[in-house]
Amino acid sequence: MSGTIRSIGDITRTHVAERPTKTALHYQDRSWTYADLDLEANHVANAMLEAGVDPQDRVAFLDKNSPEYFTFLFGAGKVNAVTVAVNWRLAAPEMEYILNNAKAKVLLIGEDFLGHLAKMNLTATAKVVVIGQSGDYENYQDWIGSQSEEDPQIEVGWEDTCYQLYTSGTTGLPKGVELTNKNFFEMMPIGSSEWYFDEDSVNLVAMPLFHIAGSGWGVVGLYNGGSNVLLRDIDPAEILQLIPKYGITNALLVPAVLQFLLMMPTLHDTDFSSMRAMVYGASPITEQVLVGSMKAMGCKFVQAYGLTETTGGITILRADDHDPGGPRADLLRSAGQPWGDVELRIVDAVSGDEMAAGEVGEVWCRSSQNMLGYWANEQATAEAFPEGKDNNGRGWFRTGDAGYLRDGYLFIHDRVKDMIVSGGENIYPAEIENVLMAHDAVADVAVIGVPSDKWGETVKAIVTPVDGSDPTEDELIAYCRENLAHYKCPTSVERMETIPRNPSGKVLKTELRKPYWGDRERMVN
Repeated sequence: MSGTIRSIGDITRTHVAERPTKTALHYQDRSWTYADLDLEANHVANAMLEAGVDPQDRVAFLDKNSPEYFTFLFGAGKVNAVTVAVNWRLAAPEMEYILNNAKAKVLLIGEDFLGHLAKMNLTATAKVVVIGQSGDYENYQDWIGSQSEEDPQIEVGWEDTCYQLYTSGTTGLPKGVELTNKNFFEMMPIGSSEWYFDEDSVNLVAMPLFHIAGSGWGVVGLYNGGSNVLLRDIDPAEILQLIPKYGITNALLVPAVLQFLLMMPTLHDTDFSSMRAMVYGASPITEQVLVGSMKAMGCKFVQAYGLTETTGGITILRADDHDPGGPRADLLRSAGQPWGDVELRIVDAVSGDEMAAGEVGEVWCRSSQNMLGYWANEQATAEAFPEGKDNNGRGWFRTGDAGYLRDGYLFIHDRVKDMIVSGGENIYPAEIENVLMAHDAVADVAVIGVPSDKWGETVKAIVTPVDGSDPTEDELIAYCRENLAHYKCPTSVERMETIPRNPSGKVLKTELRKPYWGDRERMVN
């Protein structure tokens, strides 16, 4: 199979020939065979051509998890366009920036987000198509309804970009991560084996599709010719119903969702016998949640560590390394071992020197999974690959995470870039600081992550008010909510007369975090 699938569009092409009547996708009370998916993808591809989409043009999707994402993705793949899945949790100005930065020629948007669209000025989007009640725009079914059923068979390059997912930057502006067919399909056979996938897999796709843990995970199931079960939203009760209903074999969930499942009264009445493997990642997990989940589900548990920029997982803590209470229990604190062609280095972030085993430094990665670069951002790309790339496009990528290697296992210790991970969402303090500094009553601000039993970390803002002003905590949080996605906003605000800085003016965030993290071994939950 791996020899025939070398691009996103090849997935349905291959399986419509080999298993046309097999169910590829379940969503609510609807289902699609591989023949259905491939046919609809052809309709989408031809509609894109009619809309003037050329090879490597960007086309965007903005909705909660819906089956149209996959027909849009595969249709785009067939005309060598690049799919941009936009985070629906963002505020309208944030969405607008991403769509304009990507120069998205076509936008497929869910009816729930037309209110956001009304607040945007899209400078490059020639066509807006709506899933559901479309108002003044064309409806998705009408858009594709009269299109040809023929596969346009546009040539697609192995190193052409196929995905563009946006990650926030330390400057506060999101960056478009360009992922190629090579990034995905050199990794796909490895991930399929390590995560226990095959053509009989029934794969739960529960994480948001704007995440690599959602859309990338969904592609793994379909790459193998299995069946995907798609959830519109994370709903713990629904997850527990769907596992026995469909005989789910594979799933990926973040630790916060596993924790919610453990709280469900129906957990111990759920039949998990179909489950082969639960993959977890995106944020650290407590031993209590991990052990509780392992006991409740009785299947293999596998941890994945990676980034959007590395096409997802680059290390794996295999099921055999999960030994709570046993002689190797300390491995549960690790992120596992590199897989495939992944190489890791631990580097002194200042000198660039390689660190000895057991010493903490920045984690650098070299792999065919490393992104092509940041879209239209040469400076950020150069900073991410400080030594450049060789003739094969391989270079050392700076992950921004601090950690150490011991006996071939990676241990994440802290985050070099001050990033906060709350419920599996990456949050960059600079974005929030930029918003708060625009408030008339704020003279200075620093944003940090503080421990949370529920979310791993939550956002805390530490502010110095302008002399004579008296902004309340509620006022500042509400101000953030007007300008940022709610999950990025502070859950608490404290005052400080003077925020500590080093001689060059950099905020001493390690010092600010210490009172909240106490004597914990690491400053990530």
